[in-house]
Amino acid sequence: MSYTETIGSRTYRFADLKTLLAKASPQRSGDQLAGVAAASEEERVAAKMALAQVPLRTFLNEALIPYESDEVTRLVIDDHSPQAFAEISHLTVGDFRNWLLSSTTDADALTRITAGLTPEMVAAVSKLMRNQDLIAAARKRPVITRFRNTVGLPGHMSVRLQPNHPTDDVKGIAASMLDGLMYGCGDAMIGINPASDNLAAITKLLLMIDDFRQRYQVPTQSCVLTHVTNTIAAIEKGAPVDLVFQSIAGTEKANASFGISLALLQEAYEAGLSLKRGTVGNNLMYFETGQGSALSADAHFGVDQQTCEVRAYAVARKFNPFLVNTVVGFIGPEYLYDGKQITRAGLEDHFCGKLLGVPMGCDICYTNHAEADQDDMDNLLTLLGVAGINFIMGIPGADDVMLNYQSTSFHDALYVRDVLGLRRAPEFEEWLESMQITDTRGALLSASTQQPLLEGARDWMGIA
Repeated sequence: MSYTETIGSRTYRFADLKTLLAKASPQRSGDQLAGVAAASEEERVAAKMALAQVPLRTFLNEALIPYESDEVTRLVIDDHSPQAFAEISHLTVGDFRNWLLSSTTDADALTRITAGLTPEMVAAVSKLMRNQDLIAAARKRPVITRFRNTVGLPGHMSVRLQPNHPTDDVKGIAASMLDGLMYGCGDAMIGINPASDNLAAITKLLLMIDDFRQRYQVPTQSCVLTHVTNTIAAIEKGAPVDLVFQSIAGTEKANASFGISLALLQEAYEAGLSLKRGTVGNNLMYFETGQGSALSADAHFGVDQQTCEVRAYAVARKFNPFLVNTVVGFIGPEYLYDGKQITRAGLEDHFCGKLLGVPMGCDICYTNHAEADQDDMDNLLTLLGVAGINFIMGIPGADDVMLNYQSTSFHDALYVRDVLGLRRAPEFEEWLESMQITDTRGALLSASTQQPLLEGARDWMGIA
């Protein structure tokens, strides 16, 4: 089905829904690289006007990637709930935007329709929204998950403590981990990107974190971000696996480039559940995504990068994840050119994930060859804090020495919690207070108060 819109004396024609969505997207370098972006701002406006008139029902009848050839499309269609969709089934995309922003649409209403939404519907409405709209609507939709603590409560924001090391040196990782804990970070998880996929090295890191966690009774969860097949192997060998990690994308071909399928993710999910390591819940999958991953794998099929990204959230929600992380600026300027594009993408991803019922966090980051700097990250950090982000990254100095990119620091987390009045996961906050790291308000206590725990942990880790 084709779509048209006239502006003045000029009529714009869009061959199909896939083309219309791409042309309606805000400008970004990835879509230009793929050759699917609007050729002018006028064409972009025409596409938005035409998209606003498309009934939501259309997305159930016009697949962007054929059902027969893509298991993500099959997942989206087969899991769609007509009952949940009924409440909004009469709306167009433009009407849906107005409904989302209405003062009468609350968290209960957004929760009711979740199973009736497809990622394409959600991506479409985001293209009609300003940044403030994305913030206002996402803030209405908390997504709460539980493993050893509770993440995503309104008025709370958690931090993934990321103590990476370029050679996986256990003492170096332990030092960064202690540093982050003393700043009150780590309630989302303690998550290490290993420099090696060696199973023995991965197991060593898991054992170190778990030993520390048990010794000090830390109510958090650990994860070593290795390929899901390595995690399954580690589980089979008895390693203390909490969260099961995998990078995912929005098409079957892109996921195949990661070496995964829906069946493999199901196997990993069931392996994680079999350990029964959660204490307050059993959400245990940790997924990472990022706009541009399908394009970089030549697996986008002409679909714009943001819509491909939102399709990945449909994959994520299938497995009841504890955390989903859009690593927003990590791939580079080929996909998100500058701070403005990174900011917009981060707000889109968070809004779309929350609308689909996914516990969204964001690695607010950029590579050193992008047209962005730490001020851009400060802006996005603040905006996402207002929008109700579930978690952010906590990295020593905001500079990851293993992955070589810029993100957010322990101090950045303190800043956004202070200015927005955000608390940590309640179970983790109680632990920090009991260990005299923070006071009853969540504020850090003095270094002298923290010294007994710090010295004891140093002795245990063998750190000078």
